[in-house]
Amino acid sequence: MKRIIYLILRSIYISPIWFFRICRYAKKADKYTEQQRYDMLRNVVLGVNKAGKIKVNVFGIENLPKENGFIMFPNHQGLFDVLMMIESNERPFTAVIKKEMEKNFFVSRVVKVLKAQYIDREDIRQSMKVIKQMTNEVKEGRNYVIFAEGTRSKNGNITNEFKGGSFKSATNAKCPIIPVALVDSYKVFDTNSIKKQEVSIYYLEPLYYEEYKELKTSEIAELVREKIQNKINEISIDK
Repeated sequence: MKRIIYLILRSIYISPIWFFRICRYAKKADKYTEQQRYDMLRNVVLGVNKAGKIKVNVFGIENLPKENGFIMFPNHQGLFDVLMMIESNERPFTAVIKKEMEKNFFVSRVVKVLKAQYIDREDIRQSMKVIKQMTNEVKEGRNYVIFAEGTRSKNGNITNEFKGGSFKSATNAKCPIIPVALVDSYKVFDTNSIKKQEVSIYYLEPLYYEEYKELKTSEIAELVREKIQNKINEISIDK
């Protein structure tokens, strides 16, 4: 919380402009291309992260497939996760976000800019509709990010169970699955510090359809979780 207040104070003259731009793009999203919307949002994120004294170390970006139409599955540590993914990646992507966030005025504008989707995990029919739409969009070349844990981990760099249902769109679209390891992201907003903070993001080697087609979604989920946790453990040992 302290860092949020700190970055607001540091960017008090520019933040209204950022907010205005996001609202303008959200209101007329169809007027802009996906790349234009994403570039605007990324420029805002870069400014926010700089004001908050946050350094994002990026590794493995070359592992992302050259062709679009893939889904990234990161671990979920906190509010900063999406910001570090946007800073680290110049290629546009969108997201599936839990429906509870729809009530957040600012988040709802960002969702419109990204043309992201809300999912209600308590509503099976609505969830299936989202999965179907997402499958079609991935086939058409859109990139997605899904937090398969469903909610953020409260154990720092220890991952929670990954939900098998989160991988249904990937198996339906037969698209590459990208495990993404987020390290120390929780320290940005979930600790009472305004000191310079370094976080790291690792794009791991993709899993292609031929590699996972024989697996159940629950098995894919555990495989991806293990890859992410192993990378985090490896980094921890090296420190």
